[in-house]
Amino acid sequence: MKINDIQTIGVAGAGQMGAGIACVAAVSGFAVILYDITEELALKGVTYINGVLSRDVTKGKITQDAMQNILERVRATNMFEALAQADFVVEAATENQDIKLKIFKDLDAMCRPHVICATNTSSIPIGRIAAVTKRPDKVIGMHFMNPVPVMKLVEIIRALPTSQETFDITRELALKLGKTPAEACDYPGFISNRILMPMINEAIYSLYEGVGTRESLDTVMTLGMNHPMGPLALADLIGLDTCLAIMETLYDGFKDSKYRPCPLLRRYVESGWLGRKTGKGFYDYT
Repeated sequence: MKINDIQTIGVAGAGQMGAGIACVAAVSGFAVILYDITEELALKGVTYINGVLSRDVTKGKITQDAMQNILERVRATNMFEALAQADFVVEAATENQDIKLKIFKDLDAMCRPHVICATNTSSIPIGRIAAVTKRPDKVIGMHFMNPVPVMKLVEIIRALPTSQETFDITRELALKLGKTPAEACDYPGFISNRILMPMINEAIYSLYEGVGTRESLDTVMTLGMNHPMGPLALADLIGLDTCLAIMETLYDGFKDSKYRPCPLLRRYVESGWLGRKTGKGFYDYT
């Protein structure tokens, strides 16, 4: 298989990450099959893409005609079998191991033998996902950053069974999507979240222990460390449930107490305060 053989990209999961990946793929000229478990969720992904492109039209980056052409390349569906038509599939479901393993078992049974199946997981070991398939050499991590249309990085994670051909094609695809690929080894959290999440978790501990207010903590990191966004505001953007899931993966994977999720983070998640997507997290968005 060669990069030019990829004409249609399948995306399993039409949430913010999946819709963002679909948007970038369509803008780059690929046909896209955007799947989610209900038609409503799949169409919600298209609404997200429409919003991104509309802003680009307003800014004069693309024309209205170009926007229409991009949207026509995206097919939203709640029929999982539609992904069988894809030449390359990216799984972007919620950060839940059982859900991801089920999707990969089903993709493996349905996709053509040469098709590469990538996962956008932010922390789950790629080797563990590859092991449930009969094509472990064609399973790879392709971790996009949020928001996908804006952020340039794609972390590419090679599991032990991942072939060199799979890695090379995935890297080329990232470049064709206008992204900058960075290779990471298959350890819990990879590079990005092994560094980022403990920082966010420590900021939550600092709030929990009364070291500073949420505003003070975020101000120190934005003005003192020149971060574009404070760690608590960033946690709200990522989703506190996702932050907790990643910290638990790090803690389970390394058995090191420095990765222990802050009790305050767990308390927020258990209360349904997940950040921007629910209207309330460390900050109120209602």
